[in-house]
Amino acid sequence: MSKTFTLSEAQTLLPVLEALLRKAQDAGVRAGELEAEMQELNQRIFLAGGLHVNVAEAARRRADREKALAEARDTLAEIDEIGVQVKDFPCILEGQTVLLCWKQGEKEIGFWHTLEGGFAGRKPLDARFGKTERERLN
Repeated sequence: MSKTFTLSEAQTLLPVLEALLRKAQDAGVRAGELEAEMQELNQRIFLAGGLHVNVAEAARRRADREKALAEARDTLAEIDEIGVQVKDFPCILEGQTVLLCWKQGEKEIGFWHTLEGGFAGRKPLDARFGKTERERLN
């Protein structure tokens, strides 16, 4: 974890993160639907002991699935490049790295937890998070 965020920086990035998550989820759903379609075709071929298949169409659908999977992977990589852990923003609090905790649908960051605490260890933000880095160090 090399990048850390202040509460203000994380709050500013929240709409970007939400949009990227939605994009990744949509791509994942598309990939899942296309995978189910391909599995259904395979099942129909198996049960019929063979079937006339539009090979070009099947190849196009397979390529669409691969494109959707790549889009989901690329979007998650973009989130990683920002330095965010999908739902957590690393932050320095009293000299320790903690995570500003957010879940999709929440309009703002209102919780934090230790690296070990995970989601179950979420605590409400307190006044320490409103201080500037210089104030926190003193």
